[in-house]
Amino acid sequence: MARRGKSSPAEDLFEIVAMLPWWVGVLLAAVSYVILHGIAGQQVAVTGTPGQVGAVVAATLWKTLASFGQYLLPIICLAAAVGSALSRRKRQALVKDVASSNAANALDGMTWREFEMLVGEAFRLQGFQIVETGGSGADGGVDLMLRKNRETFLVQCKQWKAYKVGVTVVRELFGVMAARGAAGGFVVTSGRFTREANEFASGRNLKLIDGPALMGLIKQAQAAWPSATPKAAPLAAATVPKAAVPEKAPVMPSRADPICPSCASAMVRRTAKKGANAGSQFWGCTKYPVCRGTLPLA
Repeated sequence: MARRGKSSPAEDLFEIVAMLPWWVGVLLAAVSYVILHGIAGQQVAVTGTPGQVGAVVAATLWKTLASFGQYLLPIICLAAAVGSALSRRKRQALVKDVASSNAANALDGMTWREFEMLVGEAFRLQGFQIVETGGSGADGGVDLMLRKNRETFLVQCKQWKAYKVGVTVVRELFGVMAARGAAGGFVVTSGRFTREANEFASGRNLKLIDGPALMGLIKQAQAAWPSATPKAAPLAAATVPKAAVPEKAPVMPSRADPICPSCASAMVRRTAKKGANAGSQFWGCTKYPVCRGTLPLA
């Protein structure tokens, strides 16, 4: 993904707040105004005592900065809140467009930024908390950080349509995972992976998601949760699979035969044999017990 150049503190603050929910930006605007307005309204005591001149100068400086900051910081936070709301709406629109498309090249017309937003929203629908990093810095190109059940997962997005994602990219992310103590990782592409990349990821806590698998997960998530509310998602407690996506194209979802949300394999009807749901039917992964992905039977 693209790398950022140098930016001002105001731009950095805007981007940080824009990553948060819009209501957090509004709250930060209100809090910053109240605090800085209180500092700006304080009276600075004038004294001729030599030992207190420095303190008076410092108090005057803080008062001056607060006088400007009481308006500047809230404006930045409110602008970022608007940006967060617009970004959220755009993510939902991207997911809706992909989910409603039957074209195999539905991902090809996106910009790298739109693709990254789509991937983030797809993981959010799986119950993850998302932090965008934009692939900037010496971090192996990590674009997203995911959090679930107090564990951190790293994601690298590759919108490569002309050629397959090779093993070098997968190795780099695996090295960053080890360095940062991540519980797992994902490499997501709109295209395909090479055989060497799939072989390297096999058996590791690293999952490769190609274009067809990504589209399948998005379609499945939209069908299961039209309101896109992660709290209601039955996959919120799912574990991250350690097996890589098979080199062959994963089975695409259909009303009669959905794909597994954990490994993108086909699913079959199963009947619960014990527990509170004994006797009820559900969709179970064909790779059970290696993969324990499930879905409710509509």
